Amino acid sequence: MVPSDIQDFSEGRTKARAYFCYLFSKNIPNRLPSLSEEMIMPRLLKIKADLHNCEGVYLLDYRGVQVSPTFRAHGQVDEDAGKIRADRAYYYRAVREARCTITDPYPSLITQDLTVTASQPIYCEDGNLKYVACLDMPLDEVLKIAHLNTFDTFFSKFFKYSYALFSFALIAVALLLFLKGMQSFFLYEITVAHFEAKNVFEATILITLALAIFDLAKTLIEEEIMGRTKEHNISGPHKTMVKFLGSIIIALSIEALMLVFKFAITDPEKLMYAMYIVGGVAMLLVGLAVYIRFTKLKLED
Repeated sequence: MVPSDIQDFSEGRTKARAYFCYLFSKNIPNRLPSLSEEMIMPRLLKIKADLHNCEGVYLLDYRGVQVSPTFRAHGQVDEDAGKIRADRAYYYRAVREARCTITDPYPSLITQDLTVTASQPIYCEDGNLKYVACLDMPLDEVLKIAHLNTFDTFFSKFFKYSYALFSFALIAVALLLFLKGMQSFFLYEITVAHFEAKNVFEATILITLALAIFDLAKTLIEEEIMGRTKEHNISGPHKTMVKFLGSIIIALSIEALMLVFKFAITDPEKLMYAMYIVGGVAMLLVGLAVYIRFTKLKLED
């Protein structure tokens, strides 16, 4: 296993989950009267037989207790029956989300290799949870199932390289603004003895814009190119948008503060223009809060 395998799994996770959901929905009875272990296990074993290199299948009850042996590729493990699996992700995620789920890769207790478990909650006719069907697959086999086609691979690389070009262009712009801002200190000879608010404000504006643009480029590189994720409640393009708007809000807040001091010293009659910017920053904050709220609701659904 190499780090790229984890990245490939992340990109193909939706396809892998859709595949396992199809197998479960096609073979496993759900929301029917008189559901029993004898009715479910033969169908679960059929799925195991149809899958290449399936590590094993087993059945949990509604409490997370394993009610069947673990049927491996060669034989079965009777000792697993009766073990409590309520603390395992494949149980509580399936119960919480009330749908078919797949776990993140984790070390298998049997093979010591990375394994992914697909699980399907099974409900009675009245809608109460009765069983959770589980299926273990090696990560290598899941990657084959979720293999990206030619178009997926092409556009994935195209967008990654495009983001890289834009990110480095933004970094170049940020560096130019920073150098221009630093140049202002020497051009206007900004020192304690020769201190003028106007010159300081100009340098501050340039450096602040450079910081905001550099922060945006850094976010694009980390998330779109390197695939790093530091936040779990907001993901993908939503996270980039939040970071971008946050940088703009910070930059505008600093500019508004600078203008307040500048107009208070030089031209108090123009303070209302600074207040317009403050009002715009407040509106952006409210809009960002609403955006984050609805983004979270959508991800939770």
